[in-house]
Amino acid sequence: MEAKIQKWGNSLGIRIPMNIIRDLALENGSTVDIEEIEDRIIIKPKKNLEDLLNCITADNLHHEINFGMSEGNESW
Repeated sequence: MEAKIQKWGNSLGIRIPMNIIRDLALENGSTVDIEEIEDRIIIKPKKNLEDLLNCITADNLHHEINFGMSEGNESW
């Protein structure tokens, strides 16, 4: 998909097409990570804690893990 880079204040910006916005559940104010890898610009949605917690279901929730008796000054 082709997009055009345009001046936005003192920076440059790119518009994200609506189909990508819908597919990635982006909205105004969403945070993204931007990386430069070799000759590419990688833009990835950044998940916040609330988004990650909303992904927990009864099927993927693990049980408590027993690490054995405490050693040192841990309090249980």
